[in-house]
Amino acid sequence: MGPKRPRFSAEYRQEAVRLTETGAKPLTQIARELGIHVETLRSWRRRYRATARATAPQEGRDGAVPSLEEENRRLRRENARLLEEREILKKATAFFAKESR
Repeated sequence: MGPKRPRFSAEYRQEAVRLTETGAKPLTQIARELGIHVETLRSWRRRYRATARATAPQEGRDGAVPSLEEENRRLRRENARLLEEREILKKATAFFAKESR
């Protein structure tokens, strides 16, 4: 018989998922800091998103508008993605500028 897996409360899992949604730190770093396996955290996030999607009203359907927290999370994710894209473009520009000399 192998070692027992630790049991985490629903509040602990929800808080861990909330940390991943802010986009402030990479998923792997959050998992490492919490002392859990990254795939465990991904699984929690997948389940949380599926549950939230099933229970939350969608924008446009019945005239519902997303809550401020949801909008803030979405904008933070979008901002992180755009910052990453900008860094990639800066590196590509520098690379091609060197090549053209």
